[in-house]
Amino acid sequence: MPSAAEHQTSLIEYRNVVVSKNDRIVLNGITLAVNVGEHVAILGPNGAGKSFLIKTITRECYPHAGIPDSYVRILGREDWNVFELRKLLGIVTEDLVALSTGNFTCGEIILSGFFSSIGVWPYHYVTPAMEQKGREVMELLEISHLAERKMNQISTGEARRILIGQALVHEPQALVLDEPTSSLDFHAAHKLRNILSKIAGAGTGIIMVTHNTADILPEIERVILLKAGLVFKDGGKEEVVASESLSHLFGTPLEVVKRDGFYYIW
Repeated sequence: MPSAAEHQTSLIEYRNVVVSKNDRIVLNGITLAVNVGEHVAILGPNGAGKSFLIKTITRECYPHAGIPDSYVRILGREDWNVFELRKLLGIVTEDLVALSTGNFTCGEIILSGFFSSIGVWPYHYVTPAMEQKGREVMELLEISHLAERKMNQISTGEARRILIGQALVHEPQALVLDEPTSSLDFHAAHKLRNILSKIAGAGTGIIMVTHNTADILPEIERVILLKAGLVFKDGGKEEVVASESLSHLFGTPLEVVKRDGFYYIW
């Protein structure tokens, strides 16, 4: 009899995926799948290939051709339009922060999510329904007070929440976050994690790519450890986020401590 897992729909599926950068293999035949509705953390040291999992989705890099039974699929499809993809997956990366600075207001950046652009331009038609959705998203992310501020006038933590808002206006099936708390101070990181927990609790899937165990939200049930472009370990959070596993992953003795649903390493 088929298991429940076999009946689940894969949101993102990688099979035998090989990716190179500057003649160096960064994904080395990786195979993994994330199902619709899952909350997943992909954890690994710098250089493990984590960000390239996202770059293959956004078409910033391409897997090697000619490898048998190799593909990247989104909801079962190997071919997709990147702009249409943004309606399925809300992708937030560090690169977008740099692209989103300038003369646009925070409210305009959020509304630009409807057009898969950076900012709202004269040829874009913003409907009252879009404006209402933008206000709802800003309220959810506790950034309503920033609506008229310019992107280059706010903090890094606030900018990160603006970009999450831009990704959320389409009500995507999942948010894909690349190192979301990178460069944030303790207060901003704590606030962002609490907001992401609220988003996960409301039903949006969370796919978290990070090197920091503190980013693993209480709502995340599954953790995938990545090392040297391969899956090192994949399973339930309690089993995977353990001192022995992470010591092997990072190549140094570590102790994992759990507090208030979050994991910290020493």
